[in-house]
This record gives sequence, structure tokens and C-alpha cells, in this order.
Amino acid sequence: MQYNVLATDARQQVVALTLEAANETLAANQARAQGLAVVSIEPTGYRFRLPRRQPRFQTTLFSMELVSLLDAGLNLVEALQTLAEKERRAEGQEVLCAILAAIHRGEPFSQAVAAQPRHFSTLYVATIKAAERSGNVREALGRYISYQEEIERVKKKIVSASIYPAILMGVGSLVLAFLMFYVVPRFARVYEDTAGTLPFFSKMLMSFGNFVGNNVFVLGLAFAGLIGGALWAVSRAEVRAWLNVQLWRIPALGSRMKVYQLARLYRTASMLLRAGIPAVRALDMVQGLLAAHLRPALSKARTLIEQGQAMSAALGATGLATPVAARMMVVGERTGDMGQMLAQIARFHDDEVARTIDWFTKAFEPVLMAVLGLAIGGVVVLMYMPIFELAGSIR
Repeated sequence: MQYNVLATDARQQVVALTLEAANETLAANQARAQGLAVVSIEPTGYRFRLPRRQPRFQTTLFSMELVSLLDAGLNLVEALQTLAEKERRAEGQEVLCAILAAIHRGEPFSQAVAAQPRHFSTLYVATIKAAERSGNVREALGRYISYQEEIERVKKKIVSASIYPAILMGVGSLVLAFLMFYVVPRFARVYEDTAGTLPFFSKMLMSFGNFVGNNVFVLGLAFAGLIGGALWAVSRAEVRAWLNVQLWRIPALGSRMKVYQLARLYRTASMLLRAGIPAVRALDMVQGLLAAHLRPALSKARTLIEQGQAMSAALGATGLATPVAARMMVVGERTGDMGQMLAQIARFHDDEVARTIDWFTKAFEPVLMAVLGLAIGGVVVLMYMPIFELAGSIR
């Protein structure tokens, strides 16, 4: 059987070759006998595999480990070789070997990571490239780590605040569906002979139960089709964009989402400015982080800056600066440290978003529990109301 082998040679250059062997172990032994370090082995030809998510290189963890090794006194090549030797995942070994091979060919570190766009973003490459001019790559990596930690902190806050309401809605919906599609149809059969004497709302509920009981197969197919159609629609980029626009049109929610977007803009621009990248170039690079309908405003602001306006005035004129942000940017322009000031503005708006999430969670959870309780309780009361009336008439 033939195997495709990816390995590195003595000069740390990536080598791809095809070997004939009875199994993967023998193929690996053949490669090692040629003086190669095996990275991955895959059999040639077609094999059925369940689809799985491609593993991604952990850029932030890589940066943290690289900073630690540089602080310990190793140079860049030695640090990368150390990380490659300790890496056990094939994906990580492939990326690190490719970076080392590029550096051994004489390419700068920024160009080596730029050749891996799937794992290293444009912002990461630009930060490293700007740091190479001053020779302080370690400081640039530290800025990137701090940037990612702040982004992850806000994301974790949003996710943790969404978990309990999502579980509550899921469980409540399942209980309500169980009552409506399983319990109610069986109660409807019990009340068939007394349908004319039922209260109005109970009669409607029992009619629904009869309809469900008589059309279980059709309703099951319709429900499965609805779920499949919803999943297909969500997978389409244009549908997600349309849903995003609708969310932005909700006044209270849209304003909070804009603050979150602006915080990302300020934090990323801060990292780039502190790395020595000019303001116009920095705004051009962060354009992809904004929502689609905010990007024209950022392009206009970039044009105004090119025409000589201050960043605070340009962003304020295009609606990309809150009153607090505009005043703080003026102070940053006076002191000449706009990068640091933008980081403080981003932190201020992140705290504002966190307070909004806390308030929304505390207000939404009781309301959601009350709505689900009333819905489930209403169904149960309507099912048992005829029994209550019968007990009252007996007395």
C-alpha cells in the first residue's frame, strides 16, 4: 500500500514523498531510515471518513510559549526549534516546520508566518513586520497576547451570560412540545364524547390535540423539513447578513452591538498604532472586523484622515466615535500617544458592554421563566378544566 509522507530533513526543510509499505509503521520507519523526521502519514487513494472539523493552530498559545522562550534567553530560531520538538499534533508540527524552513531560507519571521494565512491573521503578520524594523519582536508578541486576552474576556462574558437562558428556553420548549404533541392528543380522545360541553379555550386545545393525533406523520415531516430549512438558511452567508441587519434595527440592541463593534475597532487599531503602523494603514486593516454596514463609514473616515483631519474629528464625523471616545481621542492626540488612549477607550466600552450583559441577564431570566411557566401552566389548566367543572357539579 502507498502512503503520502510529510517530513522534515536535516536542514529543517519540509519534504513530501510517497512510500510503498504494508502499514503506516513500516512507512514511518522507511522515512526515518532516510534521515527524515516524520510529520504526518496518510494512505493514498480514497477512504471513507466522517467529516470532521480541521484542527487549527493555536496562535495565542504559540505566541505565549515563544515569548517565554525568548525571555529565557533563546534566540528566535532556537525557540522555534524547541517548540517544534515538543509539539505532538501533526497540524502544529507542520506549521512550525514550515516557519523554520522559511527562516532557514533567509526569509524574515513576518514573511514566514504570512505564508500560513489560515493560522496567522493579517493583523498578526502586520504586528510582527512592524516590530522587525525596531528589532523588538518579543514586545510585539506581548501586545498581540494582551489583545487576544481582552477579546476572549469579552467573548467569554457574552457566552457565559447566554448559557443559562439558552438552557432554560430549550428545556421549556421541550416540555411545552411534549404537552402539546403527546399529552394533549391523548386527553382529546378522553373528551371526545363531551366535546360540546367543554369551555371554549379547552375545546380549542382539544381540537388541536385531535388534529395532531390524526396527522402525526405529516406534522413530523413538516417539522423535520422546517428544521432542515432553518439549518440550511443559517449556513448561507447572505441569510446571516440579513438576520444581522434585522438585529441592528432593534433600537436598544443595535446601539449595544455598535458599542461592541467600536470597542473591537479601537482595540485593534490601538495594537497596530503601538506597533508603529500609520493610522491610515491601521484603519484599512481593521475594516474587515466591522459589520458590513459600518465599513463605508470607516472608509470615509480614512479618506478624511488622508486629507489632513485628526482621527478624533474623522471618526466623530462618520459616526464611529461615541462622545466619550471622541473626547478621549482628543486627549490622546495632544499627548501623542493615541495607541494607548485607544486601548483605554476600548476597555471603557468593554466594561460598558459587560454591564449591559449583566443587566440584561438579570432582567431577562425572570421574565423568561414567567413566560414559560404561564405557557406550561396554561396548557395544564386547560386540559384539566373540564375535570374541575365536573367535580364542582357533583358537589
